[in-house]
Amino acid sequence: MPTTRIFKSGNSQAVRIPAEIAYADTTADLTITRLGDVITIFPRRDGLRAAVDSLRELPKPSEIEVRDPIDLPDRGGD
Repeated sequence: MPTTRIFKSGNSQAVRIPAEIAYADTTADLTITRLGDVITIFPRRDGLRAAVDSLRELPKPSEIEVRDPIDLPDRGGD
């Protein structure tokens, strides 16, 4: 398990992330949470609204496929 130390950077504390566990994208925005002594760092997620906006930017289909209705078998019962 890699280890590291905290250090002072201006008025903030900083942590060097060892190369073997570092993120490949060096420009990624990260979210940091703390619960007691545990600090968790993970890629920032934009939320559901941004996901829906991204889906709306996808190209529209050229035509909509119309399908025949499906006949469901009678299962009996009541």
